[in-house]
Order: sequence, then structure tokens, then C-alpha cells
Amino acid sequence: MKRRTFVRAAGASGVVGLAGCLGGDGATDTETSGDSAGDSGTETGTTAGDSGSEPAELVVSTYGPFVDAPSTSPGPWIKEAFESEFDATLRFETPDSEINYYIERAMQGADIEADVYVGLNVDMLIRVDEQLDEGLFTAVEDVSGRDDVKGGLNFDPQGRIVPYDTSYVSIVYNETMGDDGAFVAPETFDGLLDPAYEGDLLTQNPTGSATGKSFLLHTIKEKGPDEYLDYWEALQENDVRVLADWSSSYTAYEEEEAPMVVSYSTDQVYANRSDEDLAKHQIRFLNDQGYAYPEGMALFEGSDEPELARRFLEFMLRPDVQGEIAQRNVAFPATTTADLPEEFAEYAQAPPEAVTFTYDELRDNVSEWTRAWEQQFASK
Repeated sequence: MKRRTFVRAAGASGVVGLAGCLGGDGATDTETSGDSAGDSGTETGTTAGDSGSEPAELVVSTYGPFVDAPSTSPGPWIKEAFESEFDATLRFETPDSEINYYIERAMQGADIEADVYVGLNVDMLIRVDEQLDEGLFTAVEDVSGRDDVKGGLNFDPQGRIVPYDTSYVSIVYNETMGDDGAFVAPETFDGLLDPAYEGDLLTQNPTGSATGKSFLLHTIKEKGPDEYLDYWEALQENDVRVLADWSSSYTAYEEEEAPMVVSYSTDQVYANRSDEDLAKHQIRFLNDQGYAYPEGMALFEGSDEPELARRFLEFMLRPDVQGEIAQRNVAFPATTTADLPEEFAEYAQAPPEAVTFTYDELRDNVSEWTRAWEQQFASK
């Protein structure tokens, strides 16, 4: 069966991504087409092809590390678990340009062979909506488990995206550093401006890093659109170091070039698995807040396997699967019902208050905010 072809009229601006989109960043700034046959399945929860035919194939597109990051990728486990329960084959696609690949194909009226996209964030969704006159994804209703998703994680006002996990951007600090070997990170954003912390903070460029962009947005949330540039000027005067991405900044942090880095509040999960000194992986939620960065999944419009794709979303929201994804992706589950081991719950720290911007706020402002930040830094 030949898969459907998208015919989409593109906006005049072409495929121009928002600065700093996550794509394959997942929780670490890390920052493949087929035919399909068969009908959707039975009321028992399995999906079978026609009698005598090959099992149905579900094509799931995602970012590379979801499938092939060393030792922790959830993709292989998901494939094995899904195929063991459903009479279907799950195949992952990981195009290098991620969501841009599908935007370009939709603009060209070319075949889109994927059924589901896993790893969407709000930046990607805004880009899709800006570049395509018609949507790439279909709204999904009556998905079992969706009511268990934490309300603050739903970032699509049109109901196309179903969150499956989230990260919280925070400060990670090394309390063994400092003049007396007892470094303590400040508790507030204003505290970062204290001369005592001059040169102590590593962060990332928000035009190319998810963590960097989240930290920038958190400063805007805290200081307001009219004052955040003044705050960043003060950070510059206190010798903040802005590196290209999470990997380079975290490497510098591990080499003790500075005692603080912008990272994720699941940092101790990694450290504990590697038997590292947790004193070097302390978490600080500035102003008792963490910036939420949810990831979601969606059904491509015109999927050849819409019922199987919907069942995949439901599978991903089940308590046992949510628990596995959280552990393997080292992120928090999206639902309130996930089965998590005590060890994970002990080392993965959630902020007292999660903050974020809405889809509409980001759609209308994020490009301008990021561009203004970039101009200010370029002028220094």
C-alpha cells in the first residue's frame, strides 16, 4: 500500500526554524520509509493485519538519542514491549533534520511515511504552524491515559500533542569547590549577580541549546520582557560564561572550570548510576522554581495506521511504560500515575514550582526575545 502524500501550501517565509529549538536535545542537548498493510485490531488491545497478511507496520519518527544514545535510550525497550503485545512491527525513523524533514516534505507535497512523531516540543510546534498553512498533525481525542497527564504540561491549544515526559531546567552545582571547599549556590536569580559568584556560572547559547533557551525564558519569566536584557547585562558584568551547547558547558563543569552550570534537575540520577560524588551534583531551584520543558507525541495527518497509532499513544501513557521512559530518558513522567522505583524518585528532584510560557506567548514573542538577547551579546 502506498502511503499518503501531503499536499501543503507553505508560508512565504519557507522553512526557517526558531532559534534554539530542542530537536534531539531531549534532556541532554545531545543534543530513516515503508509500506503498510493490514487493518486495525481487535477489542482485546492487540492490532492484527488481515488474515494471512504481514503484521501492520507502525512508523515512529523521533530524534536519534531516543533510539541510540549509549545505554539509556528508551526506543529499543519500547519497540520490544510494543511488538510483544501488539500484532505489529514498530519501526523508528530518525531523520537528521528532525521535524524540519517533515515540514520540507509537506511543503513539497512529498510522501510522509511516518505515523507518529515522538519528541515534539513547543518550539517545533510553533515552527510547524508558522511554516505550513495546513497542519502536519491531527487532533487526538479520547486517548486513554490522557486525563492522567499533568495539566501544566499540555502545550498545544489545539490538542494535537500528547505530552509523555518533561524535564526541569535548574542550576547544578559542585559544593566541593570554592575557597573553603564548601561552595553553596545562591537561592535566587538576583543572588547570581553577587560579586561573590563572579565567573561561577556556565550556561548555554539560547539560539542553539534547549537548556540555554529554557534558562533565558526563565529569566524573562522572572524579570519581565522589559527588564530581562538588563538582568543579562548584569550577568555579563559578573562574568557569566555562555558556551555553545549543553555538552560543552557540562564538560567544562565536570572539569571544574566553574562551580555552577545550567542543566537538569535529574542530574543526580546520572551521578548515582555512575557512583559519582553527589556533592558535585547538587540541585538549586532559583526562586524555588524550575523551567518545565515537556516533550510530546502526535499523529501525522493521514496516517495509514490511525488506530494502531492511537493505541501506541495509549501504550506510551500507561503507568508501567511511563516509568520505563522516565528512567531510560532520565526525565520526569508526564502522568501522575507512572510506576517509578524508589531510587529514581529519590534522586530526580522536582521544583516546588514549575514555570513555563504558553504556546501563544512563545509564538508571539520568542523570536524577538531571542534575537534581542543575541544582539546584546554580539555587541559586547
